[in-house]
Amino acid sequence: MSKAFVSEDKCVGCSSCEGACPVEAIKVSNGKAMVDSGTCIECGSCVSTCPVGAISQ
Repeated sequence: MSKAFVSEDKCVGCSSCEGACPVEAIKVSNGKAMVDSGTCIECGSCVSTCPVGAISQ
């Protein structure tokens, strides 16, 4: 696996990923999710939670 990556074109800022991340590596700012790659543990929780497929690994 690798660090989570957010496609800003697809992100709708719903915050689902924020709640799914066990280490709080994702924050929604200005309507888009942002991943702190230094905190991300590559678990994939955000990828499976995103309703629009905006997050990949």
